[in-house]
Amino acid sequence: MKVLISGSSGLIGTALTSHLRTQGHQVVPLVRRSAAAGEVRWDPAAGTIDSDALRRVGVDGVVHLAGAGIGDKRWSAEYRREILESRTVTTDLLSRSLAALPTPPRVMVSGSAIGWYGDRGDEVLDETSAGSTGFLPEVCQAWEAATAPAEAAGIRVAHVRTGIVLSPDGGALRKLLPLFRLGLGGHFGNGRQWQSWISITDEVRAIEHLLTTDVQGAVNLTAPQPVDNRAFTKVLAHVLHRPAILPIPSFGPKLLLGADLADALLFTGQRVQPTRLLASGFEFRHATLDAALRAVLNK
Repeated sequence: MKVLISGSSGLIGTALTSHLRTQGHQVVPLVRRSAAAGEVRWDPAAGTIDSDALRRVGVDGVVHLAGAGIGDKRWSAEYRREILESRTVTTDLLSRSLAALPTPPRVMVSGSAIGWYGDRGDEVLDETSAGSTGFLPEVCQAWEAATAPAEAAGIRVAHVRTGIVLSPDGGALRKLLPLFRLGLGGHFGNGRQWQSWISITDEVRAIEHLLTTDVQGAVNLTAPQPVDNRAFTKVLAHVLHRPAILPIPSFGPKLLLGADLADALLFTGQRVQPTRLLASGFEFRHATLDAALRAVLNK
């Protein structure tokens, strides 16, 4: 299968590119710099994509992962706009470009996130659960809606609502590891917020699975056993053979990151189940947090 990937240099995109190639697929990166052989260039800010190159290369599927990092900067008004537009503008441009091809790809796996559900406490959430209000839920809703041109052209679209991706190379785990390795880790706030996670290995395996099955619509990419923050920190400390006895009060991260960003990243969460993924026949390699952390940390 020939697969076009946006965001191919990011955490998930890099791992996905490697995985797909090892499985015998051909990867075509969608890049913003000058395109090398086997790549396609686009410029979302200018609203352009090299449609001739896209047509010549002829892809079977697309994985769209581009978007500004949620936790990369404080949420100023300007950065909120960047978070939104880096998802909606790119998704709309790519969707319209794919729809205009003489032979559109069969499938588009488009990024989204479990932030779609908002902060729901202990409520168990699956793909049939209603969305919420607030900045991140509304970003995710607009992000998913932006694939409408591709869907109208008959392209099967799967929206992957990804949880916390466990990898030492980036994301939340990379930021936690230095503290925990020093024995200074602990739960955030009261530690009751749910954390729905997935190993980087299962993340890319699930995306490949969705490229090759008939699933469409929202699909939660989270392992079947979410944990609260107290349990998460306890398991991480155990895997690293370190104590985790110092709870982290909310005022510190809120002062450092800003209240909205700290709440979104650390003090609220979602208790999510991958109902549609499991129903489609996907089997997790790392179904428990202990197994996932040992695998990604080589423990």
